[in-house]
Amino acid sequence: MKIKLDENLPTSLVNGLLQLGHDVDTVTQEGLSGRDDVVVWQAAQKDGRFLITQDLDFSDIRRFQPGTHHGLMLVRLHEPGRTSLRRRVLNAFQVGDADEWPACFVVVTDHKIRVRRPPASYVREQRAAYRVRRKRAAR
Repeated sequence: MKIKLDENLPTSLVNGLLQLGHDVDTVTQEGLSGRDDVVVWQAAQKDGRFLITQDLDFSDIRRFQPGTHHGLMLVRLHEPGRTSLRRRVLNAFQVGDADEWPACFVVVTDHKIRVRRPPASYVREQRAAYRVRRKRAAR
């Protein structure tokens, strides 16, 4: 999965997610630190990246409806220190079905992972497009 980490997450997450096989970049690496949320969001979408953040400006599921983006994880921990954030996000990727998260709105709390999926019509369209791409690649 292609992931973008917001600046409010520990950079130690990069290596952990890389070890799990993900392609990871950060807002800081891209020179977007301190930039408006809209700029960060647009950069993640342009690059086809799943954004991981703690920023409550991304918490409105009506604004970030599943199926309208490349995926969003909002991390909400009671005590969000660097160590607990790193541990919880990596755990979510290890126990959750991260392969199913693109285009989803995922909320990770201390004890739960809630995944809001796109509507069934979106899933059908994506599967059909995947079959077409496979047929073309087989030629």
